[in-house]
Amino acid sequence: VDDVVGVDGQPLVVSQEVADMGISGITGDELKDIYKGRITNWSELGGDDKEMQVLARVKGSGTRTSFVSNVFDNPEEDTTVDNRYGQNQRLAQAIAQANNAISYLALAFIDTDGLAPIGLEWEGTTYSYQDNQNGLDAKAYPLSRDLHMYTWEGTSMKEAAVINMILSDFGQDTFVAPNNYFKLGARRREEQRAKLPDQV
Repeated sequence: VDDVVGVDGQPLVVSQEVADMGISGITGDELKDIYKGRITNWSELGGDDKEMQVLARVKGSGTRTSFVSNVFDNPEEDTTVDNRYGQNQRLAQAIAQANNAISYLALAFIDTDGLAPIGLEWEGTTYSYQDNQNGLDAKAYPLSRDLHMYTWEGTSMKEAAVINMILSDFGQDTFVAPNNYFKLGARRREEQRAKLPDQV
């Protein structure tokens, strides 16, 4: 039995200067074009006439594998980027120190000074970091992966009690958020609780 207890989201982020020029979000097709080298200037997205610096994680990193798998439906997809970084911290610093960069990033580093999260419109829905309804913890957010706990079929009362605790405010605040993952929204937590034995 698969129980979802949190979300590992990958926000899209840009240098603060890019956000200041009015770039607050992009579409899925634009994201694909950026990482295939077909969009190379911010003016193509309504911003200033400034060259775009496309950054990413190194090949083989879990963050990159998840990103290209979600965007291109292929974990081995080749992308066109200006620089790759082995650590999320180095990547976050590079975005912040630039004035024209865009990248995906592990959630833990989104609060780095000098960078700004932007929204992603995907298949008609716009997802943004600050949005409670269509935020990065939404089930359909394309740049994310759920975090799971598993039991055998016939989940026992003791197992259900542990999962229920992880789904509680205490569990989300104690075990999910401190590990730099998204807590599940109220709607998804209730969906998961509904799968547990009735006595819990």
